Amino acid sequence: LQRMLSMAVEVDRSPTCSSRKIADDIFPFILNIPLRSQRETLLNTMQSQLLRCRLLELLFQHSCDVPTTLSMSLDKILYFLSHSSVLPQFQDETATWQRWDEMLQYLSLLLMSYQSVKVAFPLAEHLRSSLSDRMHLIVQKAKPRLQDSDDISKLDIQLKMNAFISRMQEALGQPLPQQIHEKLFMLQ
Repeated sequence: LQRMLSMAVEVDRSPTCSSRKIADDIFPFILNIPLRSQRETLLNTMQSQLLRCRLLELLFQHSCDVPTTLSMSLDKILYFLSHSSVLPQFQDETATWQRWDEMLQYLSLLLMSYQSVKVAFPLAEHLRSSLSDRMHLIVQKAKPRLQDSDDISKLDIQLKMNAFISRMQEALGQPLPQQIHEKLFMLQ
């Protein structure tokens, strides 16, 4: 299935359009997956970084009270850190801290997928052309071009992380477990 999804993203003339279409079709099914381990297995085994990035983006957009219109960027990931909540669909019998842990896991996965997409498709226009048209650009090893919304400072990151930690501590009503601290450190 993962190989077929990866090929489906690539066979279209525009990987951006095909990944959006596929992600829109798959997303409702992800919301209905009952167990975290099953959701993580699906997302971790996804061969198409672009498709995984789109699915995680949809997941976080869905969890925001006020969805953003920003294009996918580091700034958008910081927006998700500040505005996302634990998805109600995923609130099974697990402890509250484990749901926050899952959210942090998906934020890290989104960041890694976005970084992989930026390396694989260094220029945004690569995502609007077919694989055969991209071959000469890939051979030239074009360097990733930062978008304005990818230019974030360490202070931006620190402020958003501090606000997120405060929000999570308030929701949990207790000190953060060590596992959460580790994930926060890794994300930062």
